Amino acid sequence: MAVDMALAARAPLTAGRMAEAAQRFLGALSAEQRAQAAFPFAGDERYFWHYTPIDRNGLRLGDMTEEQRALAYALFDVSLSGRGAAQAKQIIALEPILKETERIEKLPTRWDRDSAGYRFSIFGEPGGRAPWAWRAGGHHIGVSFTVVDGDWVASTPLFLGANPVEVRHGESKGRRSLLEEEEYARTLLASLNPAEKSLAIVDPVAPADILTTNLRSAAPDLAPSGLRYADLGGEQRDHLVRLVRHYATRTADDVAANTWAEVERGGFDGVGFAWAGPEERGKGHYYAVKGPRFLIEYDNTQNNANHIHSV
Repeated sequence: MAVDMALAARAPLTAGRMAEAAQRFLGALSAEQRAQAAFPFAGDERYFWHYTPIDRNGLRLGDMTEEQRALAYALFDVSLSGRGAAQAKQIIALEPILKETERIEKLPTRWDRDSAGYRFSIFGEPGGRAPWAWRAGGHHIGVSFTVVDGDWVASTPLFLGANPVEVRHGESKGRRSLLEEEEYARTLLASLNPAEKSLAIVDPVAPADILTTNLRSAAPDLAPSGLRYADLGGEQRDHLVRLVRHYATRTADDVAANTWAEVERGGFDGVGFAWAGPEERGKGHYYAVKGPRFLIEYDNTQNNANHIHSV
């Protein structure tokens, strides 16, 4: 079977831990549950991902026992960094908070806000040399890992979102999700002089969502390039590097190290930072960081700029 290896690199520690976690998860399922969770590696199902609460395939958290849910979450724990795993779980826990927010604020919705709706899927047989993969999907979660030849790991797409970003009602009032994704970009933008901002701010109005959407293959030309790293000063360069590294380290250490090596292989001089929308807090805003070998997109425009998409 031919597999595209362009986005994979050797990460034996994480590959082994993921295989063990996936085997334990599958081993804890009934035959009926396994029929919902397990898919062949070949075919188009593995390439499906989305970040809205649409229906999808896989085994629902709500159809798992407490023990099985813990085993599903263990896939986050071994595949993502500690911060990344905590963010993913926090995003899932936001669903009942969003439901209550929409009730209190009398916001119309066509979605059923329920943490039980997130689905986990395994593709192929974990472990061994044959390719296999796992996926978690649901509202604001798009996590996908593929393993080839035992220890070659690819970790994209990796989407995390949040609604509400800042909780404004109830016991969790004041809780904020994906804090650094916004603040690191704002710090960089605030460090620019007027001439630099004229290059970085590509549009006074932010797009309604990330521009690359959820296609099987992202089209980097859809995202703007903005101001180049090569045209930044030393402190500004540090701000941009910090932002990129924050996204790169959403995954477990050896996978993140490979991602960072790929970023450096492409070089930073050609990396661009683009912002769209006002600088003012509470207003819809967007940014993209685009390099020769990677693309980051972030958008916060919906629900009065209290609704983040980042990938």
